Amino acid sequence: MIEVLFLAFALSMDAFAVSVGIGVKNNSFTKLLATKVGLFFGVFQGIMPLFGYLASIGVGSFIESVDHWIAFVLLSLIGGKMIYESFGEKVEEEFAAFTNKVLLLLAVATSIDALAAGFTLGLLELNPFVSMVFIALVTFIFSYAGVFWGTKGGSFLEGKAEIFGGVMLIGIGVKILLTHTLFS
Repeated sequence: MIEVLFLAFALSMDAFAVSVGIGVKNNSFTKLLATKVGLFFGVFQGIMPLFGYLASIGVGSFIESVDHWIAFVLLSLIGGKMIYESFGEKVEEEFAAFTNKVLLLLAVATSIDALAAGFTLGLLELNPFVSMVFIALVTFIFSYAGVFWGTKGGSFLEGKAEIFGGVMLIGIGVKILLTHTLFS
């Protein structure tokens, strides 16, 4: 169960960073905006790993001998991408207003990593449905809090959250690789 906790925190960091940026750009905190951001990001972060998990079942028997390497590479690439993006421009700066359509685009963009991470749920021996709900709830909480902290001047949190999430994903990938190669 500790793995799903780490996975949920790591996957929610992208959404948290964007939520902080939304709060910074919005300047004043509103519960409605924070709730909408939390719901959009939480739902997509929760659903995407399930799609990744279901896709992995379809190809599972074909890649069983190297699945731990695939999980390691995927999580390391996602984590590395998050760390790299923490030093670049923020995507939310391109939008003038945070309409439902914009929030949908941001939710999909931040949850693509969760789709790839879903491939690892079977290797971590996690219940995909429990994981999905937990990831969605953690992401909702972090996204809501991100909007709040962003309006209070917390823009310094954006890059640090992505670095933290990236390091956690790489750590999960290393754990899978070591568990399946050294301790099997």
